[in-house]
Amino acid sequence: MSRSSRVVFYSLSRKFVQEKQAPPKAQEVIYYSLAIGHHLGVIDCLQSRLECPLDGFNRWVAQLPSGGAARRKLEGLGRFGEICIDSTHTHLLATALSKAAPLLTDEQQSWSQRLIDLLQLIENEPAIYLMVRRRDG
Repeated sequence: MSRSSRVVFYSLSRKFVQEKQAPPKAQEVIYYSLAIGHHLGVIDCLQSRLECPLDGFNRWVAQLPSGGAARRKLEGLGRFGEICIDSTHTHLLATALSKAAPLLTDEQQSWSQRLIDLLQLIENEPAIYLMVRRRDG
């Protein structure tokens, strides 16, 4: 892995259906298809919301309780190269990050606060999710 490897947290910024124009009667069907997923030609547009160096990310995650569900979730990035954070993870991660705050450096606290803010967006709109990816090079 390159020294410039980074971790990028992307959030869903919008969705669209691969159709040029839908007749007015189809709007309800389009809305439903946006809600049920990619297999219907729905494309998610992701926007970078938080970036940190991979080694910094690993040190940050190491401050969470060993064997805890929040740490396991974030360590999944190392195993899979990407992880998805959705409404089922918001409370778990926000709680763990808040409890770990006294152990964190200023930089790690900044990342934690940014991630907690992103988790709050998911709480407010459950259709939003985060895609976390390792970017090498």
